[in-house]
Amino acid sequence: MAAVVPTTTGVSTAAERADLQRAWDEKLAAAEAMVPLIGRLYRRDDVVPSVHGRPLVGQSPIGIVKAHRSSRRVDETELPVTTSLAILTELDTMALSSVSVDLGDLAARHRRDRLGSSLREFLADEFFLHRGTADGPHRDAPRDVVLYGFGRIGRMLARILLERAGAHAPLALRAVVVRRRGPDDLVKRASLLRRDSIHGPFAGTVTVDTEHDTITANGTLVQFISADSPGAVDYRAHGIEDAIVVDTTGRWRDAEGLGQHLLAPGAARVLLTAPAKGDVPNVVHGINHDGIGDDPVVSAASCTTNAIVPVLKVVSDAYGIVHGHVETVHSATNDQNLVDNYHPADRRGRAAGLNMVITATGAAKAAEKALPELRGRLTGNAVRVPTPNVSLAVLHLTLGRPVGRDELNGVLRESSLTSVLRRQIDYVESPEIVSTDLLGSRRAGIVDGLATIADGSEHVVLYVWYDNESGYSRQVHRVLQEMARAAHRPRTEGVAAPGRPLSAVGRSR
Repeated sequence: MAAVVPTTTGVSTAAERADLQRAWDEKLAAAEAMVPLIGRLYRRDDVVPSVHGRPLVGQSPIGIVKAHRSSRRVDETELPVTTSLAILTELDTMALSSVSVDLGDLAARHRRDRLGSSLREFLADEFFLHRGTADGPHRDAPRDVVLYGFGRIGRMLARILLERAGAHAPLALRAVVVRRRGPDDLVKRASLLRRDSIHGPFAGTVTVDTEHDTITANGTLVQFISADSPGAVDYRAHGIEDAIVVDTTGRWRDAEGLGQHLLAPGAARVLLTAPAKGDVPNVVHGINHDGIGDDPVVSAASCTTNAIVPVLKVVSDAYGIVHGHVETVHSATNDQNLVDNYHPADRRGRAAGLNMVITATGAAKAAEKALPELRGRLTGNAVRVPTPNVSLAVLHLTLGRPVGRDELNGVLRESSLTSVLRRQIDYVESPEIVSTDLLGSRRAGIVDGLATIADGSEHVVLYVWYDNESGYSRQVHRVLQEMARAAHRPRTEGVAAPGRPLSAVGRSR
């Protein structure tokens, strides 16, 4: 339906209002019809649909309409929900196997198809390498995952893993290791999973079995294990084998300390959710995840490192970076004191809810490990502020050549929409945006285009927001998937057809 244009007087007529309402109803009806298709494709075939990088699995009809509305940032026009419905209807008949599908890219390339193929012909050609066999698509069992610790990041990861759980999922949350705090320990931890003051209620059901120390969340049985150290756990006793242990405590940062997890029967690999020390690889998904290989111990770096490194990579590739300073305005964390009290670190003993606290950050050094070309060129510091979540990194950069604001923003905007880093980088331009508006972001970092300072010289300032819990946990989950990939199924990226962009067909979630 064509857009409704108000009368020249600025006063809408009854017919115009009726047309607007009719257009909305048509969008909503198409989105409602998409919901069962999205669910069936995901549960049956492990197909994950999105619209220009915005995932649709688990979205409400309103959320689906909003995702389509955002497509105007890419194609200068809004992707019709009815077009996506037609694509999904065709895909539902194709018996696909394990593939991410970007409906926005597919629709755009079908419009540009010089052969004039029908939608069915176009999709059949597009996904010919992702069809199942006569007996159905082959899938290996999910890789077992254990969360060692159940704090802010541990619970966010649990939510993501449970959201993506299913017979065809590459990862299965099998257990959580905690220090038992009292007789109601399991009930309280289940309540913390079920209710969150920042991220809202858990999307599903949670049942507690105190007799067997288990929680069942959305049909997934999770064993809770009490232990004071990694060596005190026997995962095999709980039927867990070849597991990836995600250490969310940050208690150990080097290979020797984290290697204690590998001594536990049933554990195979370790992923740390903090910057590592020594020779443990610091991985930022989208940047250097291809180099993980078979390393038994891996770090997903920090939330700040994940926020800034993709942006630094784009800027470095386009202009070169001579030197940079990263100043992080970071939400208070659980390691600070609520009231003034002793703390082993400088200043962190002062009341977190009353003070801005200058503190050290390892983000710059961790960024250099992920981007070796910046080694020795970055410095960093942090200011903790009295907000519960969502932080801001201010990048003061000296580039290899002069650049203006429009050009620089254009490069960053394009990288957020069509580049291989679009799952890491988002871009916004709003004169009213504040930190709470970015709560729940799935991207590692969000460039605030209106705040960019670039006057045609080599010196620029970029502002990058990030949800230091949600956005970072999504990055950790992507690294987890990469670590499990070899055991889950063979690689298929880049083999759809010569010259086809990976933005439309791929497996990275």
